[in-house]
Formats: sequence, structure tokens, C-alpha cells
Amino acid sequence: MTSTSSIRNESLEQILAGVGGKNNIKLVTHCITRLRFVLHDESLINKTAIEGLDFVKGTFVTNGQFQIIIGQGKVDSVHDALIAYAGLNQGTKNDAATAAEQKMNWIQRMVKMLADIFIPLLPAIVTAGLLMGLNNLLTEKIFANHQSIVDMLPHFAPIASIIQLIASTAFVFLPGLVGWSAVKKFGGNPLLGIVLGLMLIHPDLLNAWGYAAAKLKGDIPAWHLFGLTIEKVGYQGQVLPVLVAAFVMVKIEAWLNKRIPDAFKLLVVAPITLLVTGFLAFIVIGPITFAIANGLTFGLVFIFTKFALVGGLVFGALYAPIVITGMHQSFLAIDFQLIASTGGALIWPMVALSNIAQGSATLAMMILARDEKIKGLALTSAISAYLGITEPAMFGVNLRFKIPFFCAIVGSALGSALIAINHVTASAIGVGGLPAFLTIFPQYWLVYFMAMGIVIIVPFLLTLAFAKKINWAGN
Repeated sequence: MTSTSSIRNESLEQILAGVGGKNNIKLVTHCITRLRFVLHDESLINKTAIEGLDFVKGTFVTNGQFQIIIGQGKVDSVHDALIAYAGLNQGTKNDAATAAEQKMNWIQRMVKMLADIFIPLLPAIVTAGLLMGLNNLLTEKIFANHQSIVDMLPHFAPIASIIQLIASTAFVFLPGLVGWSAVKKFGGNPLLGIVLGLMLIHPDLLNAWGYAAAKLKGDIPAWHLFGLTIEKVGYQGQVLPVLVAAFVMVKIEAWLNKRIPDAFKLLVVAPITLLVTGFLAFIVIGPITFAIANGLTFGLVFIFTKFALVGGLVFGALYAPIVITGMHQSFLAIDFQLIASTGGALIWPMVALSNIAQGSATLAMMILARDEKIKGLALTSAISAYLGITEPAMFGVNLRFKIPFFCAIVGSALGSALIAINHVTASAIGVGGLPAFLTIFPQYWLVYFMAMGIVIIVPFLLTLAFAKKINWAGN
């Protein structure tokens, strides 16, 4: 057990030495489980020294920050002790993110922007996904006689209908949620972002999910304005149109705020901002981004249709390394687009398998480990990964000892290949790991459970098989 005095002395000094000394620290803050450092020179980091502390579960560098995984509750006391001991410059998570962003290239900044927009939406999205899975259990014909629970027990039909309504709300009004989060991220008025998003799915517009059928019939409503024909089409489930429109709206709002006197801002800025953005959204932004999004959808569907085996193997193998870079957050936007365009997510099922694979490799490490700290860390991290949170497993155990990380990648690639060649899709995005099967369309459950078996067994057995090659020093 680490005492308060040791935290204030030997351990704190060890942390300072591990990050290159006090003078190398630009800013330090913390989140629920991690200390976050923005450093002047990341080459001075000594991970081994820091990971030797008994309360440290792992370390990693991502998005311009060096992060030390400590755990809920404990991280608060370590952070406060470190600030008091060294007189460091502390800040908020936003301060750290802003400082770290200055060290990123444009691709990293773009990915971080998407993460900052979509991560605040995860509670609503994950909840909706779980409820959608519950609705699938009730309404899909999953029994041998091709009947659903609702078919066999009709009095459950109203319950299923209400669950479906609650579950689908976040997805139906997704542009409103994205508009709020995007405008907040870009520095505008979040309320205008909500209005912008809801404007793009107004009931007077043709529902985007009915666009293809209406086009075949030649029955698409339109505005005829100054010689232009503007289709009255909504953007239900779409993210790219509202993202671009939100960015444009914030720029217009900022331009007006600089030029309109304070006395007239309430009457002028918001109305003009929404009016101009609205016209641009329906005339220019919407049609262009809709075409781009459809092109992206076509490309992904083509790859996973014509080259499913290769696509599944490659994505399953690369997803965990992509997580290390932080670029995996961009897949949320892609899956939302796939759900809106094709009715199902291709990527999410493979993401969930990767979570399980990392947990299985970590569980094997729990069995192999002789050190009680590593054994305990591996057990809790494996459970976390099986429930969709892979950070402790990846950074605290698997990457640290390397072999289990690569064993997990092999299992993930094989499992992903199996579901890719069988075109497994999910109805929504929910909790990762083992509970993810709830979001998979029931007709794919059998093959998905087979893939789950692969990512549970293969990484576990491979890690045990290569036990003699593991460097227990963790470097």
C-alpha cells in the first residue's frame, strides 16, 4: 500500500524524473483515471521508471499528451500531491488539449476535432444502441418457427413499439445532436447549432431514407429559386452536411459579432446567421456533402463486398494500432453515415471484436503473471475490455509486454474476416465488447457468435503459447 508520504516524496520524484524533469512539463492536468502531461520534449520520457510505481497501471502518448493511467480516485490525490510538491502549472483538460493541439499535424487535428464532437454524444448514442438491441430481441424473427417474441406474445407489441421509439430518437435527431456539439467545438452558440441540425431534418423536407424511392418515381419535391431547382430533401442520419454547415455558421456568426453593435446583436446576429447558413446548407453544402458521403459509403461497401476477406483481415489487424494513434474516433462518423445510407454499420461489429481480443490476451497474461500487481491489473483490465473499454488492457498490459498485443491482433483479424465475408452489420452503435451482439442484426448472430469464439480463444491460446518469449521486464 502506497502511503501519502511516499507519494509526496519518492514516487513524485520518480514521476518527475520519468517525464524529463519539472522544466520539461508545460502543463499537467488529469481526467477520471489518468494524469495528462503536455511536455516540451517527449524524447525525455522514461516510461519504465514511471511504470515501476505500484499505483501506475500503464502509460502512453497520444494526441500530443503523455498520459499515466492511475485509476479513479487515486489519480486525484497523485495529481494534487504532484502540483503541491513541484509547484507545477496545472490546468483543465481543455487547456491540455489546446496546448497539445499545437504539436499536431493537420490530420491529427482533424481526427481530434471529430473526437471532440462525437465523444460528448456517446452517452446518448450508446444508450440508443443498447435499447435498439433490446428492440431487436423482441421484434426480430429469431426462433425456429420464424416468429419473434412479439409474434408469440402479442401483448408485448406496444412495449416493443415504445422501446423502438425511445431507441431511435437519438438517431432520428442525430443532426441536432451533432449540430450542438460541433458548433460548441467550433466556438459558436450551441443553441444555434441545435436549430441548424433540426432544420436539416424538418418534417416539411423529404425524409432522406425515402430519397432513393422518390428519385425512382421522379417525385422529389423542390424549390424553384432564381432559375435554380433545389431539392427539398432532409439529411436524417447524416453527419457530414451538418458538420460543414456548423463550421460555416460559426464563421458567419463570428464575422457578424465583430461588426454589429452590442445593442443590435440579439436582433441581427442570430437571424442573419441562420438565414444565410440555411440557404447555403440547402443550395450548396447539403448537395455537395451528401454526394461525398454517398461516395464514401459506396467505396466502403464496394471494398467489403468485393474484397471482404482482405478488408476484414486488414481492418481487424489495424484497428488496435489505430487506437494507439487516437484516430479511431473518426470511425464513429463513418458508421453513422453507413447506417443512414445502407441501414447497417459495417465497422462497429469489427471494433467490438477487437475489444474482446484485447481482453482475451490480457486474461492470458493474468494466468501467466507471477507478479501480484500485474496479475491484478490484468484481471481488471480484461473485464474492462470485455465490456468495451480497452485502454487499461492495451496500454497497461498488452502493449507493455508486446506479445499479447500481437496475439490479440491475430485474433481480431481472423474474427473480423469471418464477419466481413458474411456481411455482418449492426443496427446501431452501442457498448463494445461482449454486449455488442445486442446491436448486431439477429440474422447474423450465429456467425457473429462464431467470430466472438475466435477472438476469445485465439488470442488467449496464442499468448499462452508464446509465454516463453514474453519479456516480463515490459520493455
